[in-house]
Amino acid sequence: MNTNKQSLKRQNRVLRHKRVTKQIIGLKPAPRLNVFRSLSNIYAQIIDDQSGKTLAAASSKELKAKTKKTDQAVEVGKLIAAAAQKKGITSVVFDRGGYRYHGRVKALAEAAREAGLKF
Repeated sequence: MNTNKQSLKRQNRVLRHKRVTKQIIGLKPAPRLNVFRSLSNIYAQIIDDQSGKTLAAASSKELKAKTKKTDQAVEVGKLIAAAAQKKGITSVVFDRGGYRYHGRVKALAEAAREAGLKF
């Protein structure tokens, strides 16, 4: 019973993500900052949809210290902003991946903004 509920939640999130991604297109001047959140980790990628390539990526797996998930999201936001600035990217389009804008997703976005990314 519980697995069916989890499966339905995942299917609904994927549908939301597809619906939102149709409207959000990452181009050369402002690529797409995509967020994926698993139970234990959080991942962020900067994607150029025109060429279909990942320009920069960061995840909580890169972090050495084990802290709260929200603190890990803040660190990943800082890492992705630093990686973007190395590549010369200053502005992005935020793609929350079908997740609600709160908790870890919000923490990652705000940390990326504070570190210098504009969206």
